[in-house]
Amino acid sequence: MSTVNAKIIVRGMVQGVGYRWFADRNARKYDLTGFVENRPDGTVYLEVEGKKEWIEDYLRDLRKGPNLSKVDEVTVEWSAAHHLFINFKIKA
Repeated sequence: MSTVNAKIIVRGMVQGVGYRWFADRNARKYDLTGFVENRPDGTVYLEVEGKKEWIEDYLRDLRKGPNLSKVDEVTVEWSAAHHLFINFKIKA
């Protein structure tokens, strides 16, 4: 399994409901690196790197989200890994 990069946008009721912490906890479960942040337009943006199969499992979790969230859409843009991240972090 090769390492890939995924740029992910999550739309719905995903801010103010613990979504970034949920994303962080699950990224660590799948040994992914990258970050998650809230965007001014109300979306959550993630950039992650890891094994593609693990990212696909992670995406299933992101589509469910934490209990208080309501995920309407998750979009993904795949590319080759950049190897810029050493861990996973929560940004603003």
